[in-house]
Amino acid sequence: MSTLSELVYAQGRSTDADIEWLHRLAGDGQLLADLAFADIVIWVPTSDDSFIAVAHTRPSGAATLFYRDIVGDLVRPQWRTQVRDAFTRIAIVDSASPDWFEETPTRVRAVPIVRTVGGPNTQPAVVGVLTRHTNLGEARTPSRQQITFNDAADDLFGMIASADFPDLAAPTSPRRGAPRASDGLIRMDVDGVTTFASPNALSAFNRLGFDDELEGESLLEVTTGILPKGRDFDESLPIVMAGRAPWRADVEARGVTVSLRTIPLKDHGTRIGALVLCRDVTEIRHQEQELITKDATIREIHHRVKNNLQTVASLLRIQSRRTHSDEARDALTHAMRRVAAIAVVHDTLSEGLAQKVDFDDVFDRVLKLVAEVAASPNTRARTRKTGTFGTLPSEYATPLALALTELVTNAVEHGLVDQEGEVEIIAERTEETLGVKVRDTGVGLPEGQVGRGLGTQIVRTLIQGELSGTIDWHTLVGSGTEVTIEIPMRYLGRPPL
Repeated sequence: MSTLSELVYAQGRSTDADIEWLHRLAGDGQLLADLAFADIVIWVPTSDDSFIAVAHTRPSGAATLFYRDIVGDLVRPQWRTQVRDAFTRIAIVDSASPDWFEETPTRVRAVPIVRTVGGPNTQPAVVGVLTRHTNLGEARTPSRQQITFNDAADDLFGMIASADFPDLAAPTSPRRGAPRASDGLIRMDVDGVTTFASPNALSAFNRLGFDDELEGESLLEVTTGILPKGRDFDESLPIVMAGRAPWRADVEARGVTVSLRTIPLKDHGTRIGALVLCRDVTEIRHQEQELITKDATIREIHHRVKNNLQTVASLLRIQSRRTHSDEARDALTHAMRRVAAIAVVHDTLSEGLAQKVDFDDVFDRVLKLVAEVAASPNTRARTRKTGTFGTLPSEYATPLALALTELVTNAVEHGLVDQEGEVEIIAERTEETLGVKVRDTGVGLPEGQVGRGLGTQIVRTLIQGELSGTIDWHTLVGSGTEVTIEIPMRYLGRPPL
């Protein structure tokens, strides 16, 4: 199914600002559908003087009219005139009589979607039409809550037609557990006094410690009265509770957390009151805190592992300097370098929340370490990396870093021994594979022969055993050696965007 942006762009009649406005409105489609107890559809004009549906939301507390999603469909003939009138006249147009849709009586309201363009002297821009489709097949005497919800929906429809809703100053991405109309709704007048509170909203405030009725009370005074004394609270809370800004805040008391969202209500720019959506998110916030604690613990573990590995590397370095045997000194130096390479990976993991690493950053740090340690007094080796590794899961970053450390070390110590040359590392990443070439300008290996040392064994074990990849050594034409590694991407995740 096409996205809203793709459908709108395909019509060729909207700007990026129009699409952003439509996206913000579609993001509140569920709120509008639940308040209106009706299906909500957003239409944009097409090049052939028709309209196409780019968003559709069903109500969660009422019977839907459309059992199949109509996104991507052209407006039906029985609605075309009404939708076009709302678009051209920039006015809300209601159906004159019940409309029949697939043998179901319905009532349709068409609302022009108007966005602000600039200063007070500029003409508003009509970017589409929103239609409300109410299923009358299960009509019954409305309750006070349903009447209040419908009135709130009508207020929002009027704000949509006067470019007062959506408000671009409101947060764009809802926090997990964002309140919905069914979770609890409070309506306030322009002075911040509650005129209606749904049963769920009243229950939420009762759990916070308020034991009276909310209606007739100042919501700001109620909230400040139940907050624990001396405890810091969200700075935006007073503005949210007064209904003056389209913002969100959390209220915490008695071990309960209630998330609040305020929607100021306006009549052609003049504030007339506000809606406050509220939801008990205690369990959700506890889960979030547990995740934060878990992430912090994992980062601390990576940090301590890095410190311990660096200590081990330092001990190996000290031991190598005090060793009189050249063979033992080389073995300790290689061990020190391998431990230091693993420490770099853990250092990177300790800096972020995700258990993935930017391997380009890791390898750049490892490359400097290898070049400094491996080069002998008579060897001048230059290292160069081309291409991009991208982001890799932590469980694969360590074996790959170790394998490349060994290959670059071998290229410097054996390929470029007692001479000047270059080691180039080429990374090529596709959706299917990660390919790496380590190429030096040294003396080269006899064709068909591969080293049998510990470093070669380590590389084979890491690439073939842990990463399920392939590795091949061969001599370049003229001089030098090239090692080619290929690792299937199913082991490393998706490529970077």
